[in-house]
Amino acid sequence: MSAAASGPPSAAAVADFLREMRAGIEAGLDPLAAARSAVPRLPARLRNAVEALARRWRGEYREDKWGFDEDFAEAAFPLFEFLYEVWWRVDAVGVRNVPAHGRALLVANHAGSIFPFDASMMTMALMKEHPLPRWPRFMVLDWAFALPFVSSFMRRVGGVPASPQNALALLAEDELVMVFPEGVKGTRKPFSERYRLQRFGRGGFVEVALRTGSPIVPVAVVGSEEIYPKIGELDVAARLTGAPFVPVTPTFPWLGLLGLIPLPSKWRIEFCPPIDLSEHGPEAAQDRGLVFDISERVRETIQERLYANLIARGAPFI
Repeated sequence: MSAAASGPPSAAAVADFLREMRAGIEAGLDPLAAARSAVPRLPARLRNAVEALARRWRGEYREDKWGFDEDFAEAAFPLFEFLYEVWWRVDAVGVRNVPAHGRALLVANHAGSIFPFDASMMTMALMKEHPLPRWPRFMVLDWAFALPFVSSFMRRVGGVPASPQNALALLAEDELVMVFPEGVKGTRKPFSERYRLQRFGRGGFVEVALRTGSPIVPVAVVGSEEIYPKIGELDVAARLTGAPFVPVTPTFPWLGLLGLIPLPSKWRIEFCPPIDLSEHGPEAAQDRGLVFDISERVRETIQERLYANLIARGAPFI
């Protein structure tokens, strides 16, 4: 995908497309053929998305062994582009700190409740702002892959079940891999504790980086903590769905499904300078002291940049 993007389509362009599609249906075309006939009315980005969906409709698509489907990701791009540019007005800084080639481990704070919106906005920052954009892969908790539709969607846009083995395999293939060491602890914390990093576990991400010789890029994400301000939990709903928790927010469950619409907070994402681990060999992954020290260094870097970016962002909804 090109690093340049034309931005979300205008309302006029979408209206023209819908008029042309309706005219095609009235002329006797089936909906897919009508959509394809109206495609020239769309901006290039959205036109590519419609054509990608048409290829999937005809069964002309390929998924890699992880389930990632670049055509599908391209088709979903306008939705995430709208969230990035319009809904959350994301500012991304330090994007060039992410290697343009080869493996790297992106380590970020985690929020946004049970949906990995932080991973999707980090992906958008790389695809839109990096001079050499590339699709990253992001680690997702296993329970999400048991949900109908959600599992398929996440795999096709780059989600992979979270495990050290999967991270090792992806990095061995020179992929960009996103991990969120806070895990559920990060997404589950109450709104009163926003932007206070939870423990990073036992430093498994450091072991993975050392074993594969991957640089670690700390990432601080500001904005995701306000989209679903958590004020409680629905224990019964969590048991029924198998989710680690189901949050109560100012809008959910009070507004029903409308309460699942995330609030339009202002986001700021900083990709920090990479931490080079090349001086250590794979055997260093067995050194618990070194693993802990690197883990704490990453955690402290992210925490410091979270506070700095909170100030730089200003008011969350203006």
